[in-house]
Amino acid sequence: MTERKTMTYDVTVVGAGVVGTAIARALSRYELDVALLDAANDVGQGTSKANTAILHTGFDAKPGTTESRLVRRGYELLADYAAQTGIPLERTGAVLVAWTEEELANLPALQEKAVANGYERCERLTAEEVYAAVPDLGPGVLGGLSVPDESIICPWTPSIAYATEAVENGATLLLEHEVRDVVVHDDGTTTLQTSRGPVRTRWMINAAGLGADVLDRVMGHDRFTVTPRRGELLVFDKLARPLVDKIVLPVPSKLGKGVLVSPTVYGNVMLGPTAEDLEDKTATGTSEKGFDFLRTKGEKLMPVLFEEEVTTAYAGLRASIDHGDYLIVPESAQRYVLVGGIRSTGLTSSMAIAEEVAGLLHGAGLALEEKAVVADPPRMPNIGECGHRPFERGDLIAADPAYGEVVCFCERVTAGEIRDALTSTVPAVDRAGVSKRTRATNGRCQGFYCGANVDACITKHLQGASR
Repeated sequence: MTERKTMTYDVTVVGAGVVGTAIARALSRYELDVALLDAANDVGQGTSKANTAILHTGFDAKPGTTESRLVRRGYELLADYAAQTGIPLERTGAVLVAWTEEELANLPALQEKAVANGYERCERLTAEEVYAAVPDLGPGVLGGLSVPDESIICPWTPSIAYATEAVENGATLLLEHEVRDVVVHDDGTTTLQTSRGPVRTRWMINAAGLGADVLDRVMGHDRFTVTPRRGELLVFDKLARPLVDKIVLPVPSKLGKGVLVSPTVYGNVMLGPTAEDLEDKTATGTSEKGFDFLRTKGEKLMPVLFEEEVTTAYAGLRASIDHGDYLIVPESAQRYVLVGGIRSTGLTSSMAIAEEVAGLLHGAGLALEEKAVVADPPRMPNIGECGHRPFERGDLIAADPAYGEVVCFCERVTAGEIRDALTSTVPAVDRAGVSKRTRATNGRCQGFYCGANVDACITKHLQGASR
């Protein structure tokens, strides 16, 4: 973690999820002193680490909304950035499946909506064509809609890549800084009272995700409420991957996009999410009720899937709000920008949201002078199955034998990768951070066999760093 400077920042971004890190990255490319802070001990620790990991075309967004516009733009930006940085991304395509006459009747309107959103590549499918695309679907399919450009992506690496680039461009990363109060001064500055001391800034960006409504009220506004919507998912063993080579989507309902079946960039198959509105913004545990729901849905969607092993289950909380669109609102008098209500499409739209915020700041009078020299986009470690992993690369192992020393056998993670995760620009500080950067302990045994060795690598590094 970068040490906090004794200074007044030009801009401070509150919230180091995928949206907040994207904003910090964008602003770090200008002649500004930027701070990025979060209550957690790592970036991407909230909603960003537990989502469905899909890069959306925006075909089913509400036309004319800010969300629709930014998802469409963000899709292109993030796809390009993934290619530059090595973020795992696979263009699998998707099939929207109708199981009832009502859902079948809704498909033409969904296709028209896609065209209204600027996406014209959806095609109607007969039941036979759906089964040809996904042979192992359960009985009862009536028809479908193809979405050939929907993609799967690593949900963890973008936040780390954005934060890495921001820090390499001079931004200050302040982790374990929980905001407890905000004071706006007459001189045009704002002090954020945090758990690690005050942070003074000229502009504040509220990208606090599940806590954005609370921070917005601290700033004197009462315009939305975040309801944590828990989404539980099941992850199936890699042996299930041949069953699913594209995303299988339900016809959306008012509660969201429903339960999907999707491959992952790590070689697994994912089923979910549920959609359960809660009050507790920390309730990320899984439940028997959620498992039963997913099993019932999954056995109808693809019965053969439940002949495979479930590797793990997890849950994430989405920031559901009582508003029909993203809330990206500048308050020039307070030198404050709200970035709230960023739902499950936030991963896709993150870089476009960052562009939007930069434009709003410039329009509100903040000078944005591009730096003469900026860091190149970082080359991130490949943790997906669509490229060669370090244990497969003889050139890496010849140069550094640590890349041939496998520590996590389920996911084939090496000692060299764990070392790199602990010594990177935005380093892991615990097992969870190592897992996000390497996949270690995320496999079939869930750390039962490798956990002690992974922890030993972390302990050895921390002891060495303290000397």
